[in-house]
Amino acid sequence: MRKFLIGVLMMFSATSANAADIKLVIPDTSGGMPVLDAIKARRSGRSFDEKMLSDKHLSTLLWSVWGYSSDDGRRVVPTARNQQDMEVYVATKDGWYAFDAKANTLQQKGDKDLRVILAHGQSFAETAPVHLLFITKDKKYGDVHAGSMYENAGLYCASEKLQCVVRAWYDRDELKSALGLEGDLEVVMTMAVGYPAE
Repeated sequence: MRKFLIGVLMMFSATSANAADIKLVIPDTSGGMPVLDAIKARRSGRSFDEKMLSDKHLSTLLWSVWGYSSDDGRRVVPTARNQQDMEVYVATKDGWYAFDAKANTLQQKGDKDLRVILAHGQSFAETAPVHLLFITKDKKYGDVHAGSMYENAGLYCASEKLQCVVRAWYDRDELKSALGLEGDLEVVMTMAVGYPAE
């Protein structure tokens, strides 16, 4: 009986997690460029190497955008009334993922490359290995929250000499449909990130 129960538990754990989910490495949460230097260095860049970000760069980028900064559940960016009603998706050539900050995991939502849809005629964006998608149903403050998130990302990219550019040049309805977002959820802004082209 004991062996049977262990077998059932193993089967359950194997089926409860998507095999394509990505467990992120521990992010760096200190160090980097002094904040005033990062503010001065921050620039939009549109020339990307297609090489994927390193595990550490990806994990720390996501932490800087929507991670937890305290044991009592505070985030790295403010939200109105501390509602924390934002989601961050990551789109790569291998599909798109939802960032789970508590588990420090990317949960795969789909396996298609959506970068052509995201680029929407701006070919430089198709080569960016990572697109951050800021998602919310908050019509009043969602854009403001997304702004705080992509500004943090921009400062981190400046500190690490990564290329990034904030983008709103996409068809919202087409992207919402491709992502399978339901109800009032929509992508209010995106950001392309990668290493600078050689």
